[in-house]
Amino acid sequence: MAVKIYIDQGHNPVNPNAGAEGNGYREQDIVYKIGVRLAEVLGAAGLETKLSRPTASTQLGTSNATSLSSRVNEANSWGADFFLSLHTNASSSPSAAGTEAYVYSIPGAAQILAENIVGKLSNLVGFRNRGVYARPTLYVLRKTRMPAVLVELGFITNPYEATLMASQPDLFAAGVADGVLSYLGLY
Repeated sequence: MAVKIYIDQGHNPVNPNAGAEGNGYREQDIVYKIGVRLAEVLGAAGLETKLSRPTASTQLGTSNATSLSSRVNEANSWGADFFLSLHTNASSSPSAAGTEAYVYSIPGAAQILAENIVGKLSNLVGFRNRGVYARPTLYVLRKTRMPAVLVELGFITNPYEATLMASQPDLFAAGVADGVLSYLGLY
């Protein structure tokens, strides 16, 4: 049976639970495109994938809470083996840069998966590896029944990183996929 990867393209197209904005880009648009491409790459490698937002206009929930719970509930009921939530980071400083990830706890399977993803992605796109951190308060990490990783691909508030994420979704999908496949021993 194929490994099942639930890909959560963080945020909704519009509020509630819309994402960050910076340098003329919207987080929800960037991660939507990267997620779709990631599902294609992982699918071609023999993994089974499911997207939280199968279309760019898919709206989940009627509040922040119901948006988050609908993603987690779908992953849990589908029986996902791993949960990946894709995001762009934001900062008041336009020089803040790099890729990082969050997991529920350290050590654990999610931490090892996250380290693989951040390492492969950082190497491929040339962003600073900011590391992996435990964030047990994040809903999508706390309520999933499988190892879950929230990936901050780069900073939407950094002009260079925002432009690269928006213009080269295939590159970011390849980096995340390389990390997943490396973790699974399929790289």
